[in-house]
Amino acid sequence: MNHIKTIAQELGLNEKAVEAAVNLIDEGNTIPFIARYRKEATGSMDDQVLRKLGERLDYLRGLEKRRDEVKRSIEEQGALTEELAQKLEAAETLARLEDLYRPYRPKRKTRASVARARGLASLAELLLAQNSGTDPEKAAAEYLSEEVPDTAAALAGARDILAEQFSDDAALRQELRELYQRTALLASKAADAEKESVYEQYYDYAEPVSKVAGHRILAVDRGEREGFLKVSIQAEAEQAAALLRRRFVRAGGGPSAAQVTLAAQDAYDRLLHPSLERELRSELTARAAEGAIAVFGENLRQLLLQPPIRGKVALGMDPGYRMGCKLAVVDPTGKVLATDVVYPIPAFKKVEQAKAAVKHLIQKYGVQIIAIGNGTAGAETEQFAAQVISEIGGGVQYMVVSEAGASVYSASPLAAAEFPRFDVNLRSAVSIARRLQDPLAELVKIDPKAVGVGQYQHDMPQKRLNETLDGVVEDCVNQVGVDLNTASAPLLERVAGVSAAVAKNIVARREAEGPFESRPQLKKVKGLGPKAYQQCAGFLRLPDAAEPLDGTAVHPESYPAARRLLELCGFTEQDIGTETIQELPRRMKAIGMEKLCQETGAGAPTLRDIRAELLRPGRDVRDSLPAPLLRSKVLELADLTEGMELTGTVRNVIDFGAFVDIGVHQDGLVHVSQLSDKFIRHPGDVVKVGDVVKVKVLSVDVKKRRIGLTMRGVKQN
Repeated sequence: MNHIKTIAQELGLNEKAVEAAVNLIDEGNTIPFIARYRKEATGSMDDQVLRKLGERLDYLRGLEKRRDEVKRSIEEQGALTEELAQKLEAAETLARLEDLYRPYRPKRKTRASVARARGLASLAELLLAQNSGTDPEKAAAEYLSEEVPDTAAALAGARDILAEQFSDDAALRQELRELYQRTALLASKAADAEKESVYEQYYDYAEPVSKVAGHRILAVDRGEREGFLKVSIQAEAEQAAALLRRRFVRAGGGPSAAQVTLAAQDAYDRLLHPSLERELRSELTARAAEGAIAVFGENLRQLLLQPPIRGKVALGMDPGYRMGCKLAVVDPTGKVLATDVVYPIPAFKKVEQAKAAVKHLIQKYGVQIIAIGNGTAGAETEQFAAQVISEIGGGVQYMVVSEAGASVYSASPLAAAEFPRFDVNLRSAVSIARRLQDPLAELVKIDPKAVGVGQYQHDMPQKRLNETLDGVVEDCVNQVGVDLNTASAPLLERVAGVSAAVAKNIVARREAEGPFESRPQLKKVKGLGPKAYQQCAGFLRLPDAAEPLDGTAVHPESYPAARRLLELCGFTEQDIGTETIQELPRRMKAIGMEKLCQETGAGAPTLRDIRAELLRPGRDVRDSLPAPLLRSKVLELADLTEGMELTGTVRNVIDFGAFVDIGVHQDGLVHVSQLSDKFIRHPGDVVKVGDVVKVKVLSVDVKKRRIGLTMRGVKQN
């Protein structure tokens, strides 16, 4: 099968570029490396397109492998005809392939296999022929035995054989599958109508499977697992049965036709509907899960690419009641300067001591920003921080930071190795502070599933979820780039071509021999061979290296091209990143891209990337994004009134809307219908995690702590 052609058609890509991408993947190149440094070959496919291509390639190769297995099995049975072989070759999905294989698949003991063992197969054939002159009762009388005591048992066995035969018909199953896709309903009822639960809206629910949203599929699935719902697929049973009758029952077939009709109905009720129901439920769940995983992945991407707040001393506050509020001051590089524990909650009657301690830390270390975790006692801690800022006359701003996964990280061996002298709670405060300084560098230490920007993530196929989220983290880390001399082992581990063991070896070499001075020194790291060096070198930066190109995203293999480009345009390496080199684009245009490609031996996409790096060496893609929203005062939920306009930060995007932090320590929901005046297919089309948006308050339920927001009619910046 021509996988290249199939993928190119499905994804709308150039066939030659797809072939090149497939070859590069097969050669063991990483997706980030291919996306960044093999643009000429792939037609500049980005990492997300390459991952889709890779996933589709895996599916098609799996389909091909299964096709070979099926063919071999049928051939061994002596049943492979030319017509069947052609149908197997034409099967484009695993479902279609399995339908064709169904009649030949070795079966466990069934009613039909028992009937065949009792010698009733020829009676079944006689009934299916539906000759008007055949009397089923008389015909059945010839098949009586010790195991078949009467004609009723003989006819029942023959019908069982026919029912299984009808159920195994590939063309019929496909027709029914299409009918179900068009007309079936996903339905749920209460397992116990008297029992209260979060699933009450699904106690009497039905929706066409062709329209049902992914989050509703996942909700009824969970409700069923937890015992609150009974879920089913409601099909057009009469329409389906009529389809069977048209296919297998002959007009004028006499008494035998009545037996075939009974067999057809039994095939549908006992075999086909339950099988198609399971298949459709599984398909719906897989579709919903894939959608949820895609949303989770995109949310994670936006969260990881939040702009860092550089060059500022940060105070991390991990709120708590009984254990107090843990504090950690970190310098602009993330180094811990001081820690403390205070009790800012009025119930402990230590608010003034807490204020004095925090003011002391702010003044002694020059704290400029405060990161407050959003967990237990977060609202009170935020109020406390706002009071402190007001009392010192301002000059400090704060931001509520999601502490999802912080407790998991703080109790991990990684955190213990990083902060052996701190207890678990203080490590969490350090993590919260660093999340504000550089979200990417800190969040890579945490299991992606624990960062709190998904929906139903615990219900997802974990292998598929992990693959997707790990891919997102890898893409983000490599898109931003990593400082070879400051990066932690968990961050280095996410660099293309760098394994966990090699990441630890890089850190060990750095600690034993001092900072790396050039990229080629990486080749001396234990376990980092030529292939790994090729994959990782361009993503590992050395801003202060003697070789200026080592501080850029230019790959070492392209250094000769970069130097030749500089020479052709009248510059030297010392001009990189200076005001002088801002003339580079104009001079390149004057020479012409075609000639530059000839002279440098590099393709146009590579030269454009080199130009960008020479102008702004080591540029961070996050710097072009809107800065995070910092606050200096806090609102209470009771302060909100309908119609009030506020500025907030998007914290999570799900299928039915977006949650926005508006500074009251309770995220408000902008339902999908309130995101835009125009029709939108998904909230992700309008907002992303981390976006700063203007919203208007629609409703406030103080008791239930629910806030309804809208962006409709609200002018955005």
